[in-house]
Amino acid sequence: MTNPIPKYTDLSGAIELISRFGDEYAVVENPGYVYPPYDIYPLAPRAEALSEGILGAVMDMDGTTTTTEPLCLHSLEMMVRRITGREHDTAWAGLDRERDYPHIIGNSTTKHVEYLIRTYQADIQASALQSFLVYAAAWTVGHAADPGRRREVASNLYALGIGDMMRDERFVQLTKAADLDSTCAREAIAQVTAHYAPRLPFNDVTSIVRAAVDIYYQRYHFILAHLAKGEGAEFAKAILGSADKHLIEPMHGIGVFLALIKGWLDDCADACYPILADYLVSIGESKAEIDALRPNLAKLAKYFKDRPLAVSIVTSSIHYEANIVLSEVFRVLVEEIKTWDVPAEKRLFLCEQFADYKNYYDGFITASDSSEIRLKPHRDLYSLALHQMGIAPADFNKVVGFEDSESGTIAIRAAGIPVCCALPFPETKGHAFNAATHVAYGGVPEVMLKHRVFLPESLLR
Repeated sequence: MTNPIPKYTDLSGAIELISRFGDEYAVVENPGYVYPPYDIYPLAPRAEALSEGILGAVMDMDGTTTTTEPLCLHSLEMMVRRITGREHDTAWAGLDRERDYPHIIGNSTTKHVEYLIRTYQADIQASALQSFLVYAAAWTVGHAADPGRRREVASNLYALGIGDMMRDERFVQLTKAADLDSTCAREAIAQVTAHYAPRLPFNDVTSIVRAAVDIYYQRYHFILAHLAKGEGAEFAKAILGSADKHLIEPMHGIGVFLALIKGWLDDCADACYPILADYLVSIGESKAEIDALRPNLAKLAKYFKDRPLAVSIVTSSIHYEANIVLSEVFRVLVEEIKTWDVPAEKRLFLCEQFADYKNYYDGFITASDSSEIRLKPHRDLYSLALHQMGIAPADFNKVVGFEDSESGTIAIRAAGIPVCCALPFPETKGHAFNAATHVAYGGVPEVMLKHRVFLPESLLR
């Protein structure tokens, strides 16, 4: 039988082919080193509700399930500070929320860094970039827990033309240094930098981005390593302004939502109502209007008890990062569940279910499952999640996707999911959510109480 979709077609044939998929399309910009500069995706025909029921949910991690964006933003700003000679410059206000944040949340790390390099290129100091490349490479080779990151650093050094530095005894000694910020280590970094600087002219954006990515990751993984040891208070105070806060914690209502859609709340759902209502009232919702929606929670609990969902986490973070983040999120969730006003046996059951995120998710897709050039807003990660959950294309209309960024909502719709909910948080409220079918500024508490997880009332009776 003749293949109805040819492998090659001229422009007129391409237009006819594209027209089969509906009226909405996304033009996705690729990193500067990729051909072609843009990809074009048909988006799944949008749907407001899951009229045929629901089989699964796909959810972003950073900013949707957990609050790790401040850590990512801090690491990106530290990268800019370091390569512009502003590491300790208190006069510089830092990255601009209005101008910069929409471009550095939700996409791949390369695209985030590429935007910042183009934006701040005039301020970059070659000597600072060279020095912190050596700094980042030495720390990563010597201390990074993720072997993939160590391989990536070595590959980048060779691509930049200084791969032989890996065998330089002075550099080898730096990789063994316990503290690269000590006076002795900084002097050694200066010596190594001076030797290799003539071979690092950094006269094109691609090479600058390559180095800057390693500088960003070094800071991010440096902090993650301390978090994994339970040493996050110092960084929480520096980044969030308070040692009493967690750098990584669940978004509001996530614990209730995750338990609900697995069918674990049953008759105890109403006891969790104050957790959701208090948050919605705190952001300006009318308590009377929210109270009127209270019965929706019990209806959802009954529905999901009989039809628990397959749930997948989908993140542009690599596996090493996601593992640390989700381990911390579920640790905090267990502590939160212990305070819920539900019977003791239910609390014990829920704590057991949330003891390990690996036992909760039916799909776990990270950047390590794809490539840096195929992350959001490309559809690949969400397509992999749907396949991993065993949901066929004919049932994509029974899946709901949750994202906090513009690029994430595009990726969900491009993967063929018609119902896509944006969950903006302060750093992404400026994003354009045209691809989303719903925008819930009240997060998952709003999704449960006001939208009934997008299930029609008829299915909940």
